[in-house]
Amino acid sequence: MAIGLIFLVLALLILVGSFVTVQQGTVAVITVFGKFRRIMRPGLNMRVPFVEHIFRRISYQNRSMELKFQAITLDQANVYFTAMLLYSVLNQESGTIENVAFKFMDDRSFMQALIRSVEGSVRAFVATKKQSEILQLRTEIIQHVKEQLDHQLEGWGYHLQDLQINDITFDEVIVQSMAQVVASNNLKAAAENEGQALLITKTKAAEAEGNAIKISAEAEMLASQMRGQGLSLFRQEVARGMTAAAREMQSANLDASFILFSMWTDALKNFAENGKGNTIFLDGSTDNFNRTMQQLMSTMQGFEKNK
Repeated sequence: MAIGLIFLVLALLILVGSFVTVQQGTVAVITVFGKFRRIMRPGLNMRVPFVEHIFRRISYQNRSMELKFQAITLDQANVYFTAMLLYSVLNQESGTIENVAFKFMDDRSFMQALIRSVEGSVRAFVATKKQSEILQLRTEIIQHVKEQLDHQLEGWGYHLQDLQINDITFDEVIVQSMAQVVASNNLKAAAENEGQALLITKTKAAEAEGNAIKISAEAEMLASQMRGQGLSLFRQEVARGMTAAAREMQSANLDASFILFSMWTDALKNFAENGKGNTIFLDGSTDNFNRTMQQLMSTMQGFEKNK
């Protein structure tokens, strides 16, 4: 009876040990007497009790970690990086899972190798660049690291999904000097812009002044032409009037001095009416009057001759 009970317990243990549950997103590595035999997929699996042993459960889901490390540029400037690393098992094939399970002693050893590989690749790239170039080469650094590590990680059974460099900083002295350079460049650009604006303003003002002078000169020239034409027309009308007056006097048998006297008195009247405060001194003596009449008579005779 006791022996039968023992056999029943052993049978139950063997039955229970024959079934293995593997969680979604993981695989189980099975070894037989320490040697790799096969892998178990997610779900309920069968195994040979006491012979097949679950050596390790491996997740093929994406995993991430944050890295912080330092590098030195070509011009001996310290650069501090904060990065996020995203990686996963390359695939679920048997050979890949075998590499993941047996290449490293444990996960800690793999993580140390992965971190040091990423840091070494970044430092090798940064060592060929100057500190003023680093901030502009974020994408190039990531691409360089992926190109350097992809083949190596494949040999370990992993794949580098992504590397995000979240922060790049320098020593405080370098940060201050960079800020001063930026500030001085901004001041230089502002001064150049102000100079260009002042030059444009002065150029436009000079052009406007030149155009004003040109317009004023053209207006003055036109006004002079109009005044000359008006004076010419006035003289022509005076000549026509004097000629007509001379004809009238000849036809009426009047003395020319009469109309000349009338024209002289009209001129005096016009001076008095249209004068604006100016004083005109006229000699009212008989000799001056006779001299004026003789001059007017000579003018009339000249018009007659010209006619």
